Amino acid sequence: MTRFSDENREHIRSELVEAGRELFTRHGFERTRIKDVTEAVEIGTSTFYQFYDSKEMLYMAVLETERDRLIERVDAAVAGAETPREEVRTMMETLFREVRDNPLISRMIVENELKALLDQLSEAERESLAGEPPTQSLGYADQWVELESFRFDDPELVRDVITSLIFTTRSQELVRDPVAATDPERVDEALIETIVAGLFVEE
Repeated sequence: MTRFSDENREHIRSELVEAGRELFTRHGFERTRIKDVTEAVEIGTSTFYQFYDSKEMLYMAVLETERDRLIERVDAAVAGAETPREEVRTMMETLFREVRDNPLISRMIVENELKALLDQLSEAERESLAGEPPTQSLGYADQWVELESFRFDDPELVRDVITSLIFTTRSQELVRDPVAATDPERVDEALIETIVAGLFVEE
């Protein structure tokens, strides 16, 4: 077995995640082979197994990296909001855009691939991973429900509402006529405005 320094191990692990991200995005989980990943990183299959026990474990690492990057982008966007209403609007706009533009984020939230993969792993493997969907990781709902102007007091309900909205906006692609339909971004804007208005009581 080849031995690597801590620095080399971190470098190879990072390369595996980035190569996996590109291949899983392009081909999907099922059609991506471990061989495809190892060839992209220029390592042998035996070396791959020094870092990940299976393709599933690599995919989990890729999805978790995407989740963390999404949370960072949402946090950065929401940091500029001056009111709770703006926070809700900005968070939803960022989530909608990411789900529309990033296939891995879409699969993680809409198709719930993170949870599906967790269900396939052993208990020991699950314990080594966070496995929490992005909409559950974002803690804004815990703050919003404490506001007198906020209509609901259950943060889990609020997070589930946001997740349901993401499903709704993604379903547009399945049912709308691409020629006659309204621009999906306009639909998202109208949906977000409606939800923001409904989450807050009139002051």
